[in-house]
Amino acid sequence: MNRAFSRKKDKSWMHMPEALSKHYIPYNAKFLGSTEVEQPKGTEVVRDAVRKLKFARHIKKSEGQKIPKVELQISIYGVKILEPKTKEVQHNCQLHRISFCADDKTDKRIFTFICKDSESNKHLCYVFDSEKCAEEITLTIGQAFDLAYRKFLESGGKDVETRKQIAVLQKRIQDLETENMELKNKVQDLENQLRITQVSTSPAGNVTPKSPSTDIFDMIPFSPISHQSSIPTRNGTQPPPVPSRSTEIKRDLFGAEPFDPFNCGAGDFPPDIQSKLDEMQEGFKMGLTLEGTVFCLDPLDSRC
Repeated sequence: MNRAFSRKKDKSWMHMPEALSKHYIPYNAKFLGSTEVEQPKGTEVVRDAVRKLKFARHIKKSEGQKIPKVELQISIYGVKILEPKTKEVQHNCQLHRISFCADDKTDKRIFTFICKDSESNKHLCYVFDSEKCAEEITLTIGQAFDLAYRKFLESGGKDVETRKQIAVLQKRIQDLETENMELKNKVQDLENQLRITQVSTSPAGNVTPKSPSTDIFDMIPFSPISHQSSIPTRNGTQPPPVPSRSTEIKRDLFGAEPFDPFNCGAGDFPPDIQSKLDEMQEGFKMGLTLEGTVFCLDPLDSRC
């Protein structure tokens, strides 16, 4: 696995593992913005992105616009960027999508990370001003990634298989609901045919034919096991025959084969779920690179 936790050798992680696995670590920062980059890793890549966003913020500051403040919530589930007052989530960056994280050696407030967007699949570089704790935030993201990857390995794929089985169960429930609705429609059609047949075969002198008895829902009782010969004919034709039940395959009350949630074949997994799980595994294998570099190379206002 290509992980470059180069500064972890001389510095221990910042937090207790439980703080990131059961809760989250909050940080306050200013959000300079995000911009698309061509590569998922690289010092030059993030340096150009920081330079670009700093220049844009320098222009906006000269126009009287302030840099928006955000709250970062870092855990093994990702890095959330929230509006501090309303707690509205502006961005949710999953850890397996974060490939590069770096802070500025000369400016202890600037840090950045590259994350693959979940919708466009483009690599976006996020840049922040963190009031002199950029290195701590970078290491916290690295620790969260490390814990998430360890949990992914220790689970032995059980969590992944559970998600797959849940997806299969949900798909099966939808299929059963559809089958149930179709059967109800068929029952209704047969009841309508039976009602019409009884009216047409009633004595000619009877102006108001006797209506059949109904149940508490004002429905004509329908018996799926009634013999075919007991149903009156119309115009010499027999109504549709009742399909016979197979004695070899046991079926439930909806006519479907019983479903065993513990016997899931690989072919049953929905393609979209499978692709997301494959993408998650690929992201963790790519790893996260942490670096300390120099961003401030031009004579712009270093404090944006």
